[in-house]
Amino acid sequence: MADFANARLKMVDNQLRTSGVLDHRVLTAMGTVPREAFLPADREALAYADVVHALGGGRYLGAPAPFAKLLQLAEIAATDRVLDVGAGTGYSTAVLALLGASVAGLEMDAELAGKARANLEAAGVSNAEIAVGSFDGAGLPHDHFDVIVVEGSVTLEPTPLFRLLREGGRLVVLIANGGPAVAHIFVKSAGEVAGRSEFNTSLPPLAEAPRVEAFVF
Repeated sequence: MADFANARLKMVDNQLRTSGVLDHRVLTAMGTVPREAFLPADREALAYADVVHALGGGRYLGAPAPFAKLLQLAEIAATDRVLDVGAGTGYSTAVLALLGASVAGLEMDAELAGKARANLEAAGVSNAEIAVGSFDGAGLPHDHFDVIVVEGSVTLEPTPLFRLLREGGRLVVLIANGGPAVAHIFVKSAGEVAGRSEFNTSLPPLAEAPRVEAFVF
């Protein structure tokens, strides 16, 4: 039987810390959530490897380190309301639920969203909810989130999501436009949103090719 607790510890020490992730709260959250519980049964043994996992429906769970670096960049406070764009089977939502006050996970694939709800319930996560909808946030309330985390690379700035940021809110995302993906953080101040690039890393595209138009604005 796999020793997942030891694998989580090694992930934190050998993948996250060595990638420059030093935020204690991020390390603790990712060292706590059972990543294997959010993967298909045939992928559980590789839950803590530095690999990408296919979840179905053109959606993926990316490697741990790029995700952790995005979370560190977002500087999530314990009082923050967080939007998790591309929740998949709920792993990212569960981690965010340990960092913020509450989390709304957004997933466009209804089957995956159902799995995410079941996984979060099984994990005892009580401060998160899953919504089914397009990744532009259509239908979600305006000015509602302190932090938005986009779980996958996109080709353009996700400007329609900016309307969902509260004053002082942050959005973190990887933008890959024909080259290496670059992590960006966008901050809302005085009603305007400005962004800056931070580092190169990689996450799978937010949606597979036939669905990319859902995130091209």
